[in-house]
Formats: sequence, structure tokens, C-alpha cells
Amino acid sequence: MTQTSRTGAVFIAGGAVGGAGVSASVGGMGLAGGFGAVGIGIVPVVGAGAVAGAAAYGVINAIAQGDAAAFGAMGIGAIGGAGVSNVIGGMGLVAPKIGLAFGIGTVPMAGVGAVVGLAAYGIAKLLDESGISETPAQLFERMEEKVLQMDFYSAAVIELDLFLSGEDLNQQFAALEVEDELQALKAERHNPTISNSSPSITPETSAFNTEEVISLNTQASETWRCVQTLHCHSAAVNAIAISPDGNTFVSGSDDRQVNLWDLKTGKWLYTFSGQAEAVLCVAISPDGQQIVSGSVDRKISSWQLDTRKFIRTLSYLNSPYSHNGFVCSVAFSPDGKILASGSADKTIRLWGRYTGTVKRTFNGHLDAVLSVAFSPDAKIFTSGSADKTIRLWDVKTWEQRCILTGHLAAVNTLAISPNGQTLISGSTDTTIKLWNLHTEELLHTLTGHSTAVLSVAISPDGQTLASSSRDGIIKLWNLQTGEVLQTLSGRNPVAFSPDGKMLVSGGNGGSIKIWSQKQNFNESVLNPILSGEWWEILGVNPGNHRSDIKQAYLQLARQYHPDVNSSATAKASMQAINQAYKEFLAQLNS
Repeated sequence: MTQTSRTGAVFIAGGAVGGAGVSASVGGMGLAGGFGAVGIGIVPVVGAGAVAGAAAYGVINAIAQGDAAAFGAMGIGAIGGAGVSNVIGGMGLVAPKIGLAFGIGTVPMAGVGAVVGLAAYGIAKLLDESGISETPAQLFERMEEKVLQMDFYSAAVIELDLFLSGEDLNQQFAALEVEDELQALKAERHNPTISNSSPSITPETSAFNTEEVISLNTQASETWRCVQTLHCHSAAVNAIAISPDGNTFVSGSDDRQVNLWDLKTGKWLYTFSGQAEAVLCVAISPDGQQIVSGSVDRKISSWQLDTRKFIRTLSYLNSPYSHNGFVCSVAFSPDGKILASGSADKTIRLWGRYTGTVKRTFNGHLDAVLSVAFSPDAKIFTSGSADKTIRLWDVKTWEQRCILTGHLAAVNTLAISPNGQTLISGSTDTTIKLWNLHTEELLHTLTGHSTAVLSVAISPDGQTLASSSRDGIIKLWNLQTGEVLQTLSGRNPVAFSPDGKMLVSGGNGGSIKIWSQKQNFNESVLNPILSGEWWEILGVNPGNHRSDIKQAYLQLARQYHPDVNSSATAKASMQAINQAYKEFLAQLNS
């Protein structure tokens, strides 16, 4: 292969890798239009990246060689793109997890066609120069296969990082019964950089007088443990809300359902149906009587909790919808009279709970509003956005009080301390920031997560912060010192029970985990994971990718292996987990 053809291959592979990166960052995407709606997974995005790389190579060749054929290819492609737009009609690209939605008209489609034309030109030049008897489609397929292999490599790196992060390797995984490679890894790897000598924050600095970056990995004795793993949703859980009396909670999922659960027993009680698309947010009124949910279908739905009856869909003016974009967040005011909603349409709306009518629409954010929260005195509500800012609003005057800046990426989640003094924000930039709600001063930045922080929750006593990140890690922080108290294996969202003794989080697949402090659980009723099908024990869906199932197994092993868990049931739990994974491997080989 000539040096020139190698350069072309690098352009295509680089574009494909970029496409894989976009897919990993953005998550699930889809195209919607008059033809319906179709999902866009990693393979189409990888292919689009490869096309862009080939087009870039074509541009360089055209400029260097002055080849007019490139312009002809562009023109043909542009005409084809415009023709597709005329046949199909209006389209839109949506990405629910980041609140992205925009239209694709004739002009953008013509541009896409021009890029495809350039890509075809670039591929033709590459094949001419390399002497390889491959069609462009065959070349793309070969490049795509290599990129997907790189994706598996990245998953392995993440898995290794989860295994090694912040723990003493001398105390874990002496002899995993299934994963022999981990035993070899333990013998080979020692991490002298992990230290328990990180300085603590003194009482003087814990008063939050100055902005400070905290990066502590010191772990206190592990006091939280998973006591229930619930399986009912068929897709990822996006939202959890616990009733004020602490007896029940609701969960919203990509499967378009809102489920009601008994928090004490983990029993499923009821399913509220009606949302046409994924449920992104849920809330329970302070009196425990009403449930609301916000969905990708742009609607806010409400039900009466005790009777399970549907109340209404909140509609804006004469529209059947609540917002013009996905409803990303909902929150009741402390007195229960007002409901706030944040949307991908960049607006916040305040609704009368009893009338269902709009009281006010707030504009100002430049991108999707991903989170809203009220102060305990109901005088302020806050909003976090994909535009990287947090805005504070005065409920009485309807005026914007200030804009807080400091995050380098989308603000995904907000929480306000029970005393109303501190605002906490979590961001895609992997940091958590603590702000003085009244002086608007940045107090501290907590670092420790390696991926986007998607959910935060504060315990009722205001002492503990729970945060979850995209990589399936939950961290518990001491809010007075900034110390990481414990790291758990679980996913967003996170929510504390009103008494602070329970923590509810998302799990793998469509599962939900209930965590309890050691002094609160009874060993005799522990570990429902000891029974069920292999996928129920591992907390995954049967159709999950092998790498995801393996990662779920490793995370459970980190939690239940007797080398790191001294409870009476740990050994039996580990045996059940190993047996479940064996059944999965046997199914693969059958």
C-alpha cells in the first residue's frame, strides 16, 4: 500500500473513531418524520464518521490535484440529497438523553448529499492509489469492524478501571470461581499511587468560606449495602421519587411506564401507563396524593396516588402538549401548590397543581433545561441547563435573580440542602459544585467521578450527598468534609428516603437497587438476588451485550465477594452470582 493510500485509510478510520465517540457521548439517537421514527445506534454513527473522513480525504485530493471530478461528485450528491428531502419530507434528529432535537430541511440534506458525494470521490481515489480490489462498501465494512473492536477494547479498559479504582487490591478477589483472569490480574497489578493519606478538610474550611477543589478517595468503613434488587422495567430507569411517608416510591423508565413500589418490601404495586415515549422524570406531591411524570412525548401526566386514577395531561394554551420539547425535569414546590417543569425547548414552566394551568413561562436558557429544584422556603427555584449555566429565579417577583457559571459542560442535576443554604449541581464535566444559595458564591468543587454526573441527592439531615455517574458508579460524600464515604455499584438516578436510612438507585438494565445502612437491615431477609433467572441475579436484561453482562458480574463480585464483604450471607451471594454467570457463559457456548 502506498503512503498516500495509508493517509486515506487514516482519514476514514479517524472519522469512524470520531463517530463511535459521538455515539458513546450522546447515547441513543433517532430520526423522526412523516415516515415514522427509527433509532440510530453506534454502527450508523460510525459509518457516518467514516463517510466524513473519506470526504475530508477527497477534499485534500481535489485541492492538491486540481481534480474537477470532485466538484462534479459534490453536485451529484447535493442533488440527490435534495431529492431525498423532497420525497421524504421534513425530518428531525432527536437525542433524548442530552435533550437534543432539531429539524433537517432541504438545505441540510443537500449538504449531506454533497458530503456523501465527496466521500465517494475520496474512496475512489483511495482504491485507485492502493490497488485493492474492494468496493467502497466493502472498505467501509472492514473499517467499521476495526472500530467496533476498538469499542470492545475501550469497554475492557473501563472494566479494568472499575476493578482497580480506589480499593486495596491485597484484600479483594483472592479466588473468583469463574473469572480466572482476575486472579492473575491481582497477582500482577499493585497500585502504589492509591493512598489513604489524603488530607482532610478542617472545621475551619468546612464552613464553605472559599472555593476549593476537593479530590479525596479516602473511604470510611462501608456502611451501605444493597438489600433489594427489583426487576420490572424492560428498559433503563431514568427517574425515582419517594413518597413523603417513605412507604412507597415511583420509577420512570425508557419503557414508557411509571411503576409504583413498596419501599419496605420491594413489592411492585401498580403500573401507571399512558406515556407515548420514554419517561424522563417523575415527582410526588408533598402531601403524597399526586404523581406526575414528564416524557419524551412532550407531555406532563398526573395521577391520583391512592385511587391510581389518571387526572390529566397538562396542556399549554390550545396545544395538546405541555412543552415544545422533551420534558426533562419536574418538581413540586414545598407547599405542593406549584409544579415546575424544565424542557428541551429551553423553557421552564410553572403550573398550578389543582388547575393544571400555566402560571408562568420562563425563558433565558440557551439550551435544554435538564433539572429544576425549589428551595425549602419556596422563595427560589433553580434550573440547570445544557448551556452549562444554573439560573436562580424569584418565585414571588418572577424575576431572574442571577446566573451561576463555572461548569464546563451541561448541568444535569440539582439539589438544595434541607436548610436551604446550599445548592449542589452535577455536570457532564464530571464535577459536583457546592454553591451558597443566597450569596451565589461557589463554595467547593468535588472531584472523583470519571464520567458525567447524572444525579445527586442530599440526605434529610443534610450530612450526606449521593451522586451517580454515567459509568455505573455511586459515591457517598460527607458534605462537611468533602470526604468520599463509600463507593457503590449502581446507576442514576439516586434518592434518599425521608428518614435517610434507605437509598434507592438505578441498576443494570431496567433494574432498581435499594440500599440500607448496616444498622438498619436484617440479614435474615437479605439478598433476593439468591433466587431467579441468571439475568435477574446479575441485574441485566437477557439481550444485553456480553461486555455489559460481564461488567455487571464484576460489579456484583466487588460488592459480595467474601474477601471484601464479611457479612454472613456474602459467601452464599457470591456463589449465586458465580452460578448465574456460569449459566450465561453456558448459554453462549450452546
